[in-house]
Amino acid sequence: MKVAISDDFLLAFSDVQKTHQKKVREFIELFRENPEAGGIQYHPVRKARDPNLYSVRIDQAYRAIVFHPADTDLYLLTWVDHHDDAYAWAERKVFRVNPMTGALQVLAADAVEAAEAAVIVSKKAAPARKAGLFRKVKDDVLLRFGVPVELVPTVRAIDDEEGLEESREALPQEAYEALYLLAAGYDADTVLRELEKPMEPVAADPTDFTTALQNDDSKRRFVVVSDAKELAELLNAPLDLWRVFLHPKQRKLVSVAANGPYRVLGGAGTGKTVVALHRAKHLVETVFPASTDRILFTTFTRNLATDIHENLKTLCGPELLSRIEVVNLDAWVSNFLKARGYRFEPVFDGEGNELWENALALAPPETGLSSDFYRQEWDEVIQPQGLSSLDEYLKAPRLGRGTKIGRAAREAAWPVFREYRSQLTERGKREYIDMIRDARQLIEKQGIRLPYKAVVVDEAQDMSAEAFRLIRALVPAGPSDIFLVGDAHQRIYRYRATLGKCGIDIRGRARKLRLNYRTTDEIRRFAVTLLEGRPIDDLDGGLDDQQGYMSLTHGPKVEVHRLKSLADETAFLGRHVKDLIASGAAPESICIVGRTKHVVEHVKDALRAASLDLYEVKREATDKRSRPGVRVATMHRVKGLEFDHVLVASANDKIIPLEKAMKAGDDVVVARNAETGERALLYVALTRAKKSAVVSGWGAMSPFLG
Repeated sequence: MKVAISDDFLLAFSDVQKTHQKKVREFIELFRENPEAGGIQYHPVRKARDPNLYSVRIDQAYRAIVFHPADTDLYLLTWVDHHDDAYAWAERKVFRVNPMTGALQVLAADAVEAAEAAVIVSKKAAPARKAGLFRKVKDDVLLRFGVPVELVPTVRAIDDEEGLEESREALPQEAYEALYLLAAGYDADTVLRELEKPMEPVAADPTDFTTALQNDDSKRRFVVVSDAKELAELLNAPLDLWRVFLHPKQRKLVSVAANGPYRVLGGAGTGKTVVALHRAKHLVETVFPASTDRILFTTFTRNLATDIHENLKTLCGPELLSRIEVVNLDAWVSNFLKARGYRFEPVFDGEGNELWENALALAPPETGLSSDFYRQEWDEVIQPQGLSSLDEYLKAPRLGRGTKIGRAAREAAWPVFREYRSQLTERGKREYIDMIRDARQLIEKQGIRLPYKAVVVDEAQDMSAEAFRLIRALVPAGPSDIFLVGDAHQRIYRYRATLGKCGIDIRGRARKLRLNYRTTDEIRRFAVTLLEGRPIDDLDGGLDDQQGYMSLTHGPKVEVHRLKSLADETAFLGRHVKDLIASGAAPESICIVGRTKHVVEHVKDALRAASLDLYEVKREATDKRSRPGVRVATMHRVKGLEFDHVLVASANDKIIPLEKAMKAGDDVVVARNAETGERALLYVALTRAKKSAVVSGWGAMSPFLG
């Protein structure tokens, strides 16, 4: 017997009253062991349009709805609810195997009946309509994209994108996605490739529900449960549907048989991190299954690594998780070097700035070079290339620098860099990039064999060239060795690198995700506008764009509120959050974001003044949704998180962009890159929102807002 659970069932289970959830879990466990057990009694749903739907009693209050086709060993748990509500749900659904795609689809019975009635009327009335959004798309193409034959008339009646949005609930998700892409102007072949559908039509048996469960589109909404352990993991966090149900394109990337390093790009909300998490699980479960095999999952910041580890705990069982080491790269380097007697400690801004000022005393005034120039030259040229001598500096390219200097100026400037490095050494200090370089050289020179079979990298756009060189040294070159996900549109740190120049060859092994499943199209459009016209790299020397990047949901436009004073903004923030809560939003689903810690303190004061509970998401802690309160965080901290509603506070001039971050002297290239980074930070903050985004400020507003 084959037992499966639908995404609808898991969502419904999460809404079951806590006092009844234990009974429901006991029923599910019994059902998985034997759906034909004597204690399970099936009752036909009398008014159901689908004769294969049955009701099963859980207790006096709750019923489960089971799909069980006659003469099969297939049992699908599809819904759980109070008695009357469960029956009402079953009466409105029909289950079909799409004969053109082979996917098991759950359709609204009313929509099917209405479409069938429309066909009867159209045959008696005037000739077929010539208008319609999809008038140029043939029926067989619509069917290949997963449109049920019964709903082709519904699609033909859609006149515009608003009508398409209104028809969303009636259509299977894969069909809606395809229609959305067609409406956006993509040709049929491009849509087939983007959605990972076969280029040639397939013929499926519409009565074979068991085979249909193996279809990639079916796996987006159904999961076959084979043992008690798998079931327990499934029920631990039922709302985290990303743990179980993947888009076919995501599923393909997770299991791709790569002959070397692999890179995945994608805009905010396209599921890159989800792919990386599932890839790590796939690697330890399937590609490197030996108990001694280890995978390193790394990212740039400590808080992101913490979030990733928490997510992997919900995705993997203890045995698999024990073979995945999750740590941000700087922490990995510190631990690695410390274990080998490394005598240097990282230098932090305060002490580093003091040493830098000492070194600047050697800057000859006759060159006319500013103090900003020296710092930028160190960060953009000296450190990324690991230059340690004047001879190396004289030969080094200065790509990305707007201030041109000749040989004489380089010779005059070099003593500043030499002195800064000398003072670091005297105090037993290193910058993190130096420590990364030292770790790599130690591995290479001593031939150290690390336990890792593969490395998975999230937020790869924030890694430096030296970081990528170290990542290349961590694992031997081979199949499935390195898997990177990133998006330079979300680069909020200064580092830029070209993978190929760091020894990571991704030629022929690079893909892109374009469908945004988090953010509404209104929020996406507003955020994308922030970076329009700015060249964005693809992490490997080429340019990336957001062509085809789209959201499949709609909502209110992004609101920009210009207040007269800080007091007015304080009152506005409290009032708006209260309005959201009054409309049904959970406080934990709302996040107010500030560019600086000072702004965050202002936000906290605003919430306290409104008598609202708050929870600050801090640097090294996960956002535990069990903790009550409206979320408050800096823009850097919300990276990797998502909320129903996001408010960006104090979007004032000199705060966004931050005046301190924009110091570039006369170097126009550095200035442009700094502004792009500040725009990317606002882009990241806004795209954390799933349903609504609001920007507020007072006095002079950010120039980014137009």
